[in-house]
Amino acid sequence: MINTERLTIRKITSDDIHHIFSGLSHPEVIKYYGVNFMTLEATQEQMDWYADLEKNKTGQWFAVCSKENGTFYGAGGYNNRDVNNRKAEIGFWLLPEYWGKGIMGEAMPKIFDYGFEELNLHRIEGFVESSNNKCKKAVAKVGFKYEGTMVDCEVKNRNYISVDVYAKFR
Repeated sequence: MINTERLTIRKITSDDIHHIFSGLSHPEVIKYYGVNFMTLEATQEQMDWYADLEKNKTGQWFAVCSKENGTFYGAGGYNNRDVNNRKAEIGFWLLPEYWGKGIMGEAMPKIFDYGFEELNLHRIEGFVESSNNKCKKAVAKVGFKYEGTMVDCEVKNRNYISVDVYAKFR
């Protein structure tokens, strides 16, 4: 468990399924997010994915909560960990009612520290849909450097999308 002035950052547990469903079924959260779930049962797929990341040492995701009362704000963490090249992909999301309150700005440096110290990462990668201006501003605020754009590299809703690549180094 990691604490900041206002936050508790802890491993996601099976008890978080309702919170994960709230986030990953919310239209504003999933607009730019790679997965979404329309039922609590389907959300179990994401919970299994979080558990597999930890079990297979390919990443680690965290619940970001209020230190004061445990309110669940969102989640962030690592996936696609490459031990040989000492890199991993970062992801994060917040429930919309907590946007603009500095929560990720407070949580992410601690999650970066975990990646650099505990996972022995040299490089943390962020992949952001080119049209997601809020996220691009957020990653720039926490020290990521823009490296380029992969044009028409993914299909979403039957349309090609471009993805901007960002990185942060130890």
